[in-house]
Amino acid sequence: MGTAQRSRRWLVPVAAVAVVAGVGTLGPVVADASPNLPDITAQELLTNVQTAKVDGLSGTVRSAADLGLPALPGVEGGNQIPDLLTGEHTARVAFASPNKARVAVLDNMAERVWTTDGKTAWAYDSSEREAVKLTLPARTQRPSKPEAKPESYDPQAMAKKFLDAIDPTTKVEVSGTEKVAGRDAYKLRLVPKTDKSTVGSVTLAIDSKNWVPLEVTVMPRTGSDPAVQLGFSSVSFDVPAASTFAFTPPKGVTVKEEKVPAHRQVPTPVKPPKSTEKPATPAGDDKPTTIGEGWETVVAFRDVNIARTGPVGQLLANARTVEGSWGTGKILTSKMVNALITDDGRVLVGMVSPDTLVAAAPKAPR
Repeated sequence: MGTAQRSRRWLVPVAAVAVVAGVGTLGPVVADASPNLPDITAQELLTNVQTAKVDGLSGTVRSAADLGLPALPGVEGGNQIPDLLTGEHTARVAFASPNKARVAVLDNMAERVWTTDGKTAWAYDSSEREAVKLTLPARTQRPSKPEAKPESYDPQAMAKKFLDAIDPTTKVEVSGTEKVAGRDAYKLRLVPKTDKSTVGSVTLAIDSKNWVPLEVTVMPRTGSDPAVQLGFSSVSFDVPAASTFAFTPPKGVTVKEEKVPAHRQVPTPVKPPKSTEKPATPAGDDKPTTIGEGWETVVAFRDVNIARTGPVGQLLANARTVEGSWGTGKILTSKMVNALITDDGRVLVGMVSPDTLVAAAPKAPR
């Protein structure tokens, strides 16, 4: 049984709630004094995490993100990056096996809610006074997922992304213990061995009884401050009541109703023989392509219309120009996320060095 398959067992299912593409955000979580716990090896801890299972949990999640993304020049307020990729956030979360989930994000006197009871899913934004109601297909078919993004607020789901990246290029160690949300936890530290990644290390705080991740801390390769810290400030492993996942739109809210089609069954393709070099993975004409693996993964988009005027144009004008057999482009850099924007409308993004983006450019489809 592979790592990805095993690790799904310890994740509380969030069926009908969307997967966020990238790393989420919420405020720093303060740890108490280190508890005295029995010694455990990294392999034992990793095995416990991958085989753990909880029937439900609820709590408050806080996060902070500082990816070092550049500010847009001439734009009031500086950095106009979407709020889930910067700053601090707080969310109340609840999960129950097999397919119930609720995330309520509290920001600036407003509330955003994503919730599903397995049959119906809701997405609500109080600032817009709008709600979307989705009727889900029967559980005999895996439901599609709405465009909500609660995984940004799920330390377990975020931890899974990094656990799935473990390969021979990753150093795995137990780096101590700490208290998170009043619970004793081991610290499992993942360190990329490659110098092509901008990630210096990822530390997962693992509950010492239930073996689920309570906190994720991502450190950049350069600097001493976390790039992302996501974790519980309070948590309960009691199964939430069914009413937790119900939603009644407030009076005056516009409701849009949609029905999610049943997932189509597609035949399993015959796997080709393994080759020594793994090609880029195309995902379809309107979807990005992944190039590379693990810590060196690059995501490539094509036919992207990038404004060459205004604030973005100023940012590109000041960026470093690179060129190769693939063409010419501009490199936008930060301490964690780097991007290559080519003159022919391709965009390559990753938590990798600028040179790695340039090396990946010939493999990006036009």
